[in-house]
Amino acid sequence: MSEEIKQTIDNDIEENKTVAALSYIWVLCLVPLITKKKSKFAQFHAKQGLALFIIEIIGTFVFWIPLIGWALAIAVLVVSILGILKALNGEWWKIPYVYDFSKKFNL
Repeated sequence: MSEEIKQTIDNDIEENKTVAALSYIWVLCLVPLITKKKSKFAQFHAKQGLALFIIEIIGTFVFWIPLIGWALAIAVLVVSILGILKALNGEWWKIPYVYDFSKKFNL
């Protein structure tokens, strides 16, 4: 990778860490999807955040089932917190299964 490309990627990450972290806070995933269309880093995290948001919406029907619902809610919360931390650290973290689902979004 050339030095110029690496510098461009590093600048993208540095400028968009905070916005990328918003991606994992429920409906705020729409903020980077709408405002940071040119940022590959922000879009990467926003699409995963949107996938998590969809999982949460579908999961609301399961949340009412004792143990299963609670386990799913805790899992989504933990993954969201990890996503925020990874985005703030400038990491391209691919959430297992969620990443594959998020690749289907052509936004």
